[in-house]
Amino acid sequence: MTFTLPEGLAPEVYPLAWLVGTWRGEGVVVYPNIPETAVTQEVVVDHDGGPYLRWSSTLWLAPDPAPSDGAGEDEDAVAEPRVWGTEQGYWRVPPERPEDVPQDKHPVELMLVDPAGHLSLYAGVVGNGRIDLASDLIARTPDAAEVSAATRLYGFVQGELMWTWDLAAFGEPLQSYASARLTRVEP
Repeated sequence: MTFTLPEGLAPEVYPLAWLVGTWRGEGVVVYPNIPETAVTQEVVVDHDGGPYLRWSSTLWLAPDPAPSDGAGEDEDAVAEPRVWGTEQGYWRVPPERPEDVPQDKHPVELMLVDPAGHLSLYAGVVGNGRIDLASDLIARTPDAAEVSAATRLYGFVQGELMWTWDLAAFGEPLQSYASARLTRVEP
């Protein structure tokens, strides 16, 4: 599979170039007190030539069948999906390489905000089609849910974007919260 760098991409973010595009797919959310629930996700990663990538993600709950009117006409109707969560942010590759980062990897940062009242800063490494991140800071508004730590793993596997998100929240230890398998639908 041949990969072409996106036109106008800043050299600073070449290690993340494989993320650029629109991705869609299916996944799951599950956590203590949240039953396992199917979700659909769309991720858009783009750039404007600056030394960063823009990130936008929306998770929708899989729609339930719409209630029937009893006449049998709406039996195949499906209710509209409901948004489970959204986030916006930026990816950066810092110019300085820490001594503990292997030569085949690069340091990476991800800054995210969500309308539930969280600002999350992640730091980690990218290399060989894999990104490993751990939260460096999670700030929240006074009424936002308590989240004390998070990790994320993104992988480019056979042309698909696979990811997992672990959370320590609501007094629970760090554990799986969400994951998905996405296919690029637009470069």
